[in-house]
Amino acid sequence: MKNKLHTKDDLLAHQKKMQSAASLVKTKIMICAGTGCVAGGSLELFEEFKAQLATRGIDASVTLQAEDTDPLQVAPSGCHGFCEMGPLVRFEPQGLLYVKVTTEDVADIVTETVLGGRLVERLIYKHPPTGEGFPLEEEIPFYRHQQRVVLQHCGTINPDDINEYFSVGGYGALVETLAMEPSAVCRIIERSNLRGRGGGGFPAGSKWESVRREPGEVKYVVCNGDEGDPGAFMDRSIMEGNPHLVIEGMIIGGYAAGARQGYIYVRAEYPLAVKRLQRAIESAREYGLLGVDILDSGFDFDIKINRGAGAFVCGEGSAMTASIEGRRGMPRTKPPRTVQQGLWAKPTLLNNVETFANIPSIILRGPEWFLSIGSPNNAGTKAFALTGNILNTGLIEVPLGITLREIINNIGGGVPEGRKFKAVQIGGPSGGCLTREHLDLPIDFDSLIKAGAMIGSGGLVVMDDQTCMVEVARFFMSFTQRESCGKCVPCREGTKRMLQILETIVQGKATLADLDLLAELAETVTIGSLCGLGKTAANPILTTLRYFRDEYEAHVADKKCPVKVCKTLATYIIDLEKCKGCSKCARVCPANAITGRVKEPFAISLQKCIKCGACVAACPFDAVLEV
Repeated sequence: MKNKLHTKDDLLAHQKKMQSAASLVKTKIMICAGTGCVAGGSLELFEEFKAQLATRGIDASVTLQAEDTDPLQVAPSGCHGFCEMGPLVRFEPQGLLYVKVTTEDVADIVTETVLGGRLVERLIYKHPPTGEGFPLEEEIPFYRHQQRVVLQHCGTINPDDINEYFSVGGYGALVETLAMEPSAVCRIIERSNLRGRGGGGFPAGSKWESVRREPGEVKYVVCNGDEGDPGAFMDRSIMEGNPHLVIEGMIIGGYAAGARQGYIYVRAEYPLAVKRLQRAIESAREYGLLGVDILDSGFDFDIKINRGAGAFVCGEGSAMTASIEGRRGMPRTKPPRTVQQGLWAKPTLLNNVETFANIPSIILRGPEWFLSIGSPNNAGTKAFALTGNILNTGLIEVPLGITLREIINNIGGGVPEGRKFKAVQIGGPSGGCLTREHLDLPIDFDSLIKAGAMIGSGGLVVMDDQTCMVEVARFFMSFTQRESCGKCVPCREGTKRMLQILETIVQGKATLADLDLLAELAETVTIGSLCGLGKTAANPILTTLRYFRDEYEAHVADKKCPVKVCKTLATYIIDLEKCKGCSKCARVCPANAITGRVKEPFAISLQKCIKCGACVAACPFDAVLEV
């Protein structure tokens, strides 16, 4: 292979060459090509930029070249995180960011910014509370309060170009790793106190050392990219935006553990992540960073991609390895643990995408640097998907130990005007709901467990005072019940029965005794389930019962939903003083439940009303009321 790097010196020399080439690029236009921006038309933007530059006779490269580097580069990037503002266009090295860019804006950007060096004012971010404009990405409040480690280069390099990864020091950690003994690598990870970012928070260094100590010539490395929680997209964005970072972390893990083969398990619903990972693997092979005798070290390692079929339970280690082997993804009893008998009953090092993405920085900067970030026993940063009733949504990365208040107000911009913060669901179906009293709670593995929640995958769904917490619990239980593999009775039957009770509650058919039964079932399922899916399935119920029991009791005793979300508990009446007798409500009623004479007040038959709300939307006088 013509690009193969045979030795560590070859790699370092090529790295310097790419850093030098990158320095010759005076302006780099990066068009966000994460899944969100692609859906918003960013690939069309990319083509339009190339066309507009070509019509003006401007040469622009797409990939970084060792020779004949153009001073202008236009290329796709990974996810910037500020998804609701996409498509995004960033100018490097200036840091200028344009938001909500359309193909119609491209000509102005080329004329004003590329050729004229001037801002296109309408395209810079305007902060909603003040209207203040922020041209530079790092000055935007959404970014200013973050600390990016694994997301550092997502949005600033082309994920399809390995040379751009070299230009920011890529694979330098591998060079340092290959100069050490595997045991020394494990000690570095242990000293860093990196905890697995997949939700459980198990010390990564201890896991690596356990696999290293296991006897046997055949061992495996598995990267868990099966991100199945509703609203979670952290791992997807890393795989799409900087796939070589994950690959480098896996190679280092393979060297430390004594493994020669790695697998990345990615859900099939992530086609862009699969495409970019596959291209990155092929590039790494081409440069001699995967395969036989990597960098003349005697170390062999390669990576394959396995696509999952979207089963949430396959995020559990033993279910995942079963799926890779071609069997049905179902968890097994433990021990033995995956570190002892994982893939094909061999010792297996299994971490998630974000965990492996932290490894190169720890090797290069040292464990003390990593320990300086975060809080005691919770070192480093964590990526979260911030969504829900909040001004700024998207992908964020913050130090562990930051408070909910800082995330919601400083990064998220708070809940929309006129609404009040009520709760946040953290960790997806495996997590729990936290309330106003937890706003100053440190967000780390230990503090959340004490509060009855967990980091889980890293989903953060903010809810305002118009959210029904009983419906929130029902929604997450519906998801978990569908995703249960059915192997163990507590999870299979318990989640089904809990969902049935929640459905009777939101329908106004439950009794107070059902609340006691629900709490008892939640505890039983938590204790008796085989894997993490069942053991955490009841967390949304337990936390909402704990912090919002008054809402449950209102549904049961008063047959009312306090925030009027549960429509089966709604009662619609017509205000006789406001009604003008226009008959619009009667004309749209699908159940013929509204009667009356034109120009006289109409009435709703409560026996016939199906509570669809069509009459509310149709009334021009706000005379139809939900009580």
